[in-house]
Amino acid sequence: MVTTILRENPELAIFLSLALGFLFGHIKIGSFKIGVVLGTLFAGVLIGQIGIEVDPLVKTIFFDFFLFSTGYKVGPQFFQGLKKNALPQLMLTVVICTSCLLVAYAVSTMLGYDVGTAAGLLAGAFSESTVIGTASDAISHLDLPDLEKTRLINNIPVAYAVTYLTGATSFVFFLTAIAPKLLGIDLAKESAKLGKTINGEVEYEPGTSSAYRRWIIRAYQVTNEKCIGLTISEFEKSKPGLRIIVQRLRHKKKLIDPKPDTIIRENDVLVVMAQHGIILDSMPSIGPEVLDEELLNFPLANMDITITNKNIAGKTVEELRNCTFFNGLMIDQIMREYHEIPLDPSTVLNKGDILKISGKKTNIEAAAKEIGYLDRLSPETDIIFVGLGIVLGGLLGLLSVTVFGISITLTTSGGALVMGLIFGWLHSRTPFFGSIPEPALWIFDNVGLATFIGLIGLAAGPSFISALRETGISIIFAGLAVAIIPHIIGLYFGRYILKINPIILLGAQTGAGTSTIGLKAIQDASASKFPVLGYTIPYALGNILLTAWGPIIVGIMT
Repeated sequence: MVTTILRENPELAIFLSLALGFLFGHIKIGSFKIGVVLGTLFAGVLIGQIGIEVDPLVKTIFFDFFLFSTGYKVGPQFFQGLKKNALPQLMLTVVICTSCLLVAYAVSTMLGYDVGTAAGLLAGAFSESTVIGTASDAISHLDLPDLEKTRLINNIPVAYAVTYLTGATSFVFFLTAIAPKLLGIDLAKESAKLGKTINGEVEYEPGTSSAYRRWIIRAYQVTNEKCIGLTISEFEKSKPGLRIIVQRLRHKKKLIDPKPDTIIRENDVLVVMAQHGIILDSMPSIGPEVLDEELLNFPLANMDITITNKNIAGKTVEELRNCTFFNGLMIDQIMREYHEIPLDPSTVLNKGDILKISGKKTNIEAAAKEIGYLDRLSPETDIIFVGLGIVLGGLLGLLSVTVFGISITLTTSGGALVMGLIFGWLHSRTPFFGSIPEPALWIFDNVGLATFIGLIGLAAGPSFISALRETGISIIFAGLAVAIIPHIIGLYFGRYILKINPIILLGAQTGAGTSTIGLKAIQDASASKFPVLGYTIPYALGNILLTAWGPIIVGIMT
């Protein structure tokens, strides 16, 4: 009854795979956590045993969502990386992919596999399904009887079905459990170090943040005669070199939003905003600190302004602070190309810099009109942007280039990744369009990839057992060798020859192996998004090289 329902309604099988996959993903074996993506793959294979047929278009749609969102998130860092970090990652990819080809050839020769099984072994162990197409095309052009060519071509998906699962599982285990031990690192601690290097602060898990605040607010009763009679403007400038802002005051029983010319009277209570050190060292000289809940209870906004006005670009932080429209505002951070830069009075501001501002909302909105674009948080996703990006990426992926007789193409999914990179970078430069809120990105990223992997499991499920019987148990060990040996070589080459940061190195290895499962697993294990900084460039080159290996392994095996 249940099997009939799932066969006739494959959409239910997809959602069941997702539900079980996310459930399996919480399972831990020692320090190894299965993870959502690998759990979904297992669930898909399990449910797929009853024979579920799903239109391949569904898999492509969800994969396109995943790749576009991946590109969108990392686009700014990707283009920054092209300027600084491209060569080591490109070299690492060439070493890993070349090692993969050589190991697949050596293992296949040693075990006596035919050319079809060898191609399927290469495709499955390195999670590159395009090898199936290029190798099949190469076999079809061999000078062999048609029956023999058909047999060899049919052996490709048989080997792929077995080695994909074993290769993906072993690769994830190697990355998250073995590789950190070989490098002598703790993934979480290493990610925290990298976060501090890149962002100037530790990267915290969702829902948590540093307890430190650059600016704090206190209320003081004015008893010092040196402060009595000063205007707000004079008081704020009374301590040269110190940034002090009076946000509000109480005069007798009246609450006042002060103006620069408002005069401070004896026993007025001032709400002062300043840095920790200033509050502790200098503010007690005003008079005693008081707890005035009504006075302190006012809305304080924290918003981002992107500098687009050419008249602001080129100014120093000190010059911006002295502008009339900036009264009552504090700069919390300055982000440039997604990196925090030093916040000093002499720091020169550039077009495209993002100022993280604290102050009253009305003041921030007024300042944004003079500075540039105010980023208003919205739950809406710019679907025009997303849809157009995937369409343009798909059109780009349809193009092909012939090199040495080999047709190389990105495919529509690869084009979605490339256009995601471009559109993500464009949004960082011109934030007027293309907003994708974090919750929507989570859906595109996690559910998109999990659905794609679940569908692969559903398709591979029926042939998994039969493929194992036909090829023999040796294919499992062959898949393990092809999946792991190239990455052991890449691990030591990348760390000790190329000197790549270990977290970025592990991300680069998932890219070189075109393993989206591996990327997600290493992100989960390190509780960090930073591995993706090493993923994008190797992923692009890895797809090209591994696709080209299809006809090459056919050529060297015949």
